[in-house]
Order: sequence, then structure tokens, then C-alpha cells
Amino acid sequence: MSQTSTAPAPTGSSAPAPRRGERARRLPNWSPWAVFLGAAAVVGVLWPVFDLNIALFVLYTVVLGTLAVYLLTRTVEGPRRATDRLVTCLVVSAFGLAMVPLVSLVWEVVSRGAARLDGEFFNSSLVGIVGEGGGAYHAIMGTLIITALTTLISVPIGLMTAIFLVEYARGRLKRAITFLVDVMTGIPSIVAGLFAYALFAIFFGPGIRLGVMGAIALSVLMIPVVVRSAEEVLKLVPNELREASYALGVPKWRTIVKVVIPTSIAGLGTGVTLAIARVVGETAPLLITLGITNATNLDAFDGRMATLPVYAYYQLTQPGVPPQFATDRAWTAALVLIILVMGLNVVARLISRFFAPKTGR
Repeated sequence: MSQTSTAPAPTGSSAPAPRRGERARRLPNWSPWAVFLGAAAVVGVLWPVFDLNIALFVLYTVVLGTLAVYLLTRTVEGPRRATDRLVTCLVVSAFGLAMVPLVSLVWEVVSRGAARLDGEFFNSSLVGIVGEGGGAYHAIMGTLIITALTTLISVPIGLMTAIFLVEYARGRLKRAITFLVDVMTGIPSIVAGLFAYALFAIFFGPGIRLGVMGAIALSVLMIPVVVRSAEEVLKLVPNELREASYALGVPKWRTIVKVVIPTSIAGLGTGVTLAIARVVGETAPLLITLGITNATNLDAFDGRMATLPVYAYYQLTQPGVPPQFATDRAWTAALVLIILVMGLNVVARLISRFFAPKTGR
């Protein structure tokens, strides 16, 4: 009597075998790119007929290419695959369209501002300059001084407020402070400038212009940003660390200083740096509180000061004769301001990367 051996049943769930010819009914990976190139060629042929500009060229290419990819995929691969390709095209196209104004802005500023990006621009002011020449040394130094004062005012207030909200505040007081911080986040920048001007006008009379006024106006804008970012970072610190410190008999203030803040130092540094980048390019508050000057003034408590945003604004709106030289200086000031903001964002990323607490064993 012979025993018949049966093959063991497969373990786990296995996907159904593909239907015959399904692999043959798949478009190659390069087909969407080819379709979009074809759509660009068609729109390019129609360019002189409809007198298109670059924005309309990109828009029509995206719409025509997306429609063509959907129809082709639906014909060859079926409706499910076509829907997937359609959503992918929409997401990628939205990203591409969002990048168009950004790339256009950077290209315009770099192409127009690089001409005056020389040594004279960084080491000379506008004293005695009528036409060609001159620089923005006084505006660059004014921007650095005002930003430093703003940081000195805003960071301690913002960090202490965030610590109070996370570690101490409870109930109605916490809700009231959070509500006021949220309201301050949405205050228009011109209102912050008017507030600082009105505050100093009460004590020194109308027409007062001081560098510290601009720092206070920017602090009104920077403090809520620091509070919100620091509050979210402090909430990420595990409560187990606090409880372990309390169990060892460490008082609460020392736990905050020695445990909570060192654990969240990377996030706090990143938030502060991004808050500085947020206010360094503000123009409206500084127009009201600082005014403009062509000379170098490094004393924030005595007279008017120049900053890069206000400098670019006046060079563009009041260029003089001939206007081309002032316009070139305005574009270069805008380029320097963009480089400064990009540098602050790079610093924020480096802080987040190198000062984050080590979690590996």
C-alpha cells in the first residue's frame, strides 16, 4: 500500500497571478515625459499664433500634457492606472507651477543685482553720491544692529513666555496668553511700526526717529513667532525626563534649566533663527520708525539709521537723475537681503542637525 505525498500548502497570502498580456499593456516609464515634451512642442508651434508669454506657455503645456497622459494611459493601461497617472501629474504640475515664480524672482534679482555686487557697495555709503557709485555699508550695518537689538529684546521674552506656558501656566491664564500670542502673530507689520512710533512720540514728541524704535517695532512681530515655535518644541520633551528629575529631588526651575532646555536646544535655536529671518526683511515698520539717511550711523539711540529694506525702497522710488544707478543699487540691496535670509535658514538647518540630542545607543 503506497502513500501518496502531497505538496505542502503555501503559507501566507499570495497575490493573484497577473493576467496574460498585462505586462505587455504597460507604458514605458519615459512615456509621460515624452508626452509633455510633445505638448510643449505643440504649444510652441502655436506661440506666434496666439501671442503667448512664458507663463501661458507653461500653463498650456501642463494642461495639454496632463490631459494627453491621462487619455493615453486610460487607452493602454485602463482607468485605474490612468487615475493614478492623472493625480501624479497634478501633484507634480502643482509643484512645478509653484516653483515658477520663485525661480523667476531669484533669477531676476540675481541677474539685476550682480552688476553692483562689488567692494564699493560693501564699504561705502551714499554721502556725496549723486549718480554713479556709492554703496550700502551704512544700510548693511544698520540692518545688523537693528536685528541684533530685536533679537536681544525678543528672545528672552519669547523663551520665558513659552516656558511659562508649558511648565507653569494653567487654566484661564494660559488660554488668555495663548489667545493674545495668536492675535499678535497676525498683526500687520505697519501696525507694529505705528505702535512703536506712538510710544516714543508720547515721551519725545512727534517726529522722533531712532534705531531702537525700529527694534521695538520688529520685536512686536518677532516675539509671538518665538513663543509659538519654542512652545511647540518644549512640548516635545518627554514628561518622563521631568518626572525622573523630580524623583531625584531636583527643584522645578533647575529641572527646566538642566533637563528641559538642553534637550530642546536644537529646536529652540532653529525657531529663534527662523524668527530672525522672518523680521530681517520687514520694511513698513522701519519706514515709520527709522526713516532713511545717507550717512553711517551706528548708534541706535541717536538719530536716523538706514537699513537694507528701506534703502532699497528709497533707491527704487526716489532714484534721482539719471535713475539707472539708483535702480542698480536697489537690486543689489535686494540681492544682499536674500542672501542674508538664505544664510539664516542654512544656519537654522545646521543648528537642527548638529545640536539635536543624540538618540542612538
